[in-house]
Amino acid sequence: MKANEIVKRTIQTPGELFVRESAPGEAPSRKICGYAIMFNTPSVVLEKDTDYEEREVIDPKAVTQAFLDSCDIIMTMYHDRQKVLARSNKGKGTLSYKIDSKGVLFEFEAPKSPNGDEALELVKRGDITGCSFIFTTYYYNADYVKRTTKKVNGIEQVTCRVVKMTGIYDFTITTKPAYPDTSVEARERAEREAKRKAERKAEAIREIRERIGYQPKRNKPKKSKAEFIRELRGKVKEAETILM
Repeated sequence: MKANEIVKRTIQTPGELFVRESAPGEAPSRKICGYAIMFNTPSVVLEKDTDYEEREVIDPKAVTQAFLDSCDIIMTMYHDRQKVLARSNKGKGTLSYKIDSKGVLFEFEAPKSPNGDEALELVKRGDITGCSFIFTTYYYNADYVKRTTKKVNGIEQVTCRVVKMTGIYDFTITTKPAYPDTSVEARERAEREAKRKAERKAEAIREIRERIGYQPKRNKPKKSKAEFIRELRGKVKEAETILM
């Protein structure tokens, strides 16, 4: 989790996909449109624990027209680069897009190919209703991703606001969210989880020590062996409950 380490991320944009209607007298439209990126919209929970949730938000400052035009963006199905539907390489190609207050709206004409026909039919029927995109950023650099935390009903809610990216590589139409599954991401999630567990364990130990407390020996009446064992068992049971 280094500040200068580039991380690949994937974010889902649900319910923003449609086939543009054709004008009267024109042939049926093959233009598929949708929002690949939504600004200021919290993602679904990307990481979750009993007392921890993490979401992402894309800041409007993270994506500009000049930035998009500097990227090589491939439009795919299900993030499968064998199922190419359109492409914009340095702002030119069969994939077009524009930025508005809502996010990044794209448009392309489905190719007359098995993949294009499949995409068109599934979008028309409503079987595919969402999009997602792949981007990279310095995920642990505060100049690129700003983190805020708040407690809600005992749950630590973390929002990762992406304010700067290093590249966008893929827009895709998909039936459900796709989330990071690279080995780097898996390792980082495991590290964060281990750190949270260690912090909870340390806090539980501090709490146990405070509850047990210590009194000067002169104030303590002498206990029998049976009383001492009963008290010790009670403390062990309490510790096990807190650390579960």
